[in-house]
Amino acid sequence: MLESTVGDAPVAPLMTPRPTQPKRATMQPSSVERAASPRPWTLLSNHGHVLVCLARDPNIRMRDIAATVGITERACYRIVGDLEEAGLVRRERVGRNNHYAIDLAAIMRHPAWEGVRAVELLTIGHHATPPREVAREMAQSVPIR
Repeated sequence: MLESTVGDAPVAPLMTPRPTQPKRATMQPSSVERAASPRPWTLLSNHGHVLVCLARDPNIRMRDIAATVGITERACYRIVGDLEEAGLVRRERVGRNNHYAIDLAAIMRHPAWEGVRAVELLTIGHHATPPREVAREMAQSVPIR
């Protein structure tokens, strides 16, 4: 600690020592602990989740999609914009609301999904319609290339 003097009178110290606190050990979880509590993950990205929401309800509000997917409304608008730009989704204004149409013949962009159409991805997770009706709807609405 440094002390200063002005003339003959001592002045308060320039630096005061910090109280020392014991350092906490930052322990990484062991492999057993990591295995016991798996990291949360989902099979689809947020883009995929939004696409599924739009497929289930073409008149859904952005607020409802955001709540379902677990993202902000702003992120939802950005994702729908990305899907529109990619040609997967088309937005039509109906009065004060939007109606979303999915291009079921659109090809997925990722190399792992090369040649897979949107309809094939969406029918995997389609719970509301029985498989026969989905197949009939697919045959009527999507031309096979």
